[in-house]
Amino acid sequence: MVDPAAASHWLPVDQYIGGIEHAILHLLYARFFHKLMRDEGLVDSDEPFRNLLTQGMVVAETYYRPTANGGKDWFNPADVEVERDGRGKVSGARLKADGQPVEAGGTEKMSKSKNNGVDPQAMIDQYGADTCRLFMMFASPPDMSLEWSDAGVEGASRFLRRVWRLAHSHVSAGRTIPLAAGQHTSLDDSQKALRRAIHLAIRQASQDLGQHHKFNTAIAAVMTLMNLLEKAPQDSSIDRALLQEGIETVTLLLAPITPHISHALWQALGHKGLVIDARWPAVDAAALVQDSLRLVVQVNGKLRGHIDVPASASREDIEASARQNDNVLRFLDGLTIRKVIVVPGKLVNIVAS
Repeated sequence: MVDPAAASHWLPVDQYIGGIEHAILHLLYARFFHKLMRDEGLVDSDEPFRNLLTQGMVVAETYYRPTANGGKDWFNPADVEVERDGRGKVSGARLKADGQPVEAGGTEKMSKSKNNGVDPQAMIDQYGADTCRLFMMFASPPDMSLEWSDAGVEGASRFLRRVWRLAHSHVSAGRTIPLAAGQHTSLDDSQKALRRAIHLAIRQASQDLGQHHKFNTAIAAVMTLMNLLEKAPQDSSIDRALLQEGIETVTLLLAPITPHISHALWQALGHKGLVIDARWPAVDAAALVQDSLRLVVQVNGKLRGHIDVPASASREDIEASARQNDNVLRFLDGLTIRKVIVVPGKLVNIVAS
C-alpha cells in the first residue's frame, strides 16, 4: 500500500497549515489514518505533521435588509455606499442600486451566505497580484483574523510604487561599483548606521519568515529600511554602493511575498538570474556592531531625555552621563536620587523623591 522508502522520505510533513474549520474534516482524519497505517506497520512515524499553523479567518463588514418572512437579504459591501462618523464607525449605509438604506450587520467571516466576500480577480486587475499578497501578509499575523480593508490595499500599492521608484531612480543614475573587501571598515558614522539598518532588517526578516511565520513584522522591517534608504545620500561611490546593497536587500526580502515586482527589480539591478534562485541575504555580524548607543533616560519611569554613550561604556559612565543630561537635571531639581537603574543597551531610570 505504501512504499516504505517514499513514506520515510515524505513523512512526516514539515508544516501543516489549516484554518479552524479544518480541525476535524482534515486534521483529525489525517492523524487518524496515519496512526492506523502506523499500527499496521506501513509508516514509521507517529504523527503525519511536524508543525501546525492554524491560520486566522478573513473577515469583512456585512449589510442586509430584513425580508417579509423574517429573514435577511444580504448585500455585498462593494454594492453599498457607506457613511462613517468622525471615529470611522459606520453611521449609515445605502444600496448603490436604488439609494435606499440597508442595515449594517457587523464584521463577519467572509462567506457566501453573508455575501461579504471580495473578488480577488477584481483586486488583481486593479492593483496587481503583488499588492494583494503584500496587503494580506502585512494586515495581520497569519494565525489571527484579517479584516479586509480597501484602504489597506491602496496603502500596499503605494509602498510598492515607492520601492519601484527608488530602485529605478538608483539604476538610472548609472553603474554602481560594489564595496571592496575591507572597505566596510572605512565607512563614516552615517554610512555605518545605514549598513547596520540593512543587516538588522535581514536579521529581523530571516527570523520572522524562517522561524515564526510572522510575515507582517518581516514586512514592517522592510518598510523601516525603505524609510532610511529614501533619505540616504547618493553623493559618493560608497553611498551608491550602500544604496545598491539596501535596495537589493529589500528586493530579496520581499521576493517570497511579492515575487513579480521583485523579479523585475532584481534584473533591473543588474542580476541575470531569477530572484527565486538568488541566495537569501546573510547577516554580516560586523555590520551590527555599534560604536555608540543612544539610551533612553527616565525619571521615575517617565521619558525625560536621551544620551549617547560609547558601546563599551561602563555602568558608572552611563549613570554619570544620565545625571548630567540638561533635561534630566530640570526634572531632578529639588529631588533626592534614591536609585539609578541601568538596563544595558536600552535605558537608564533614575528614581528620585
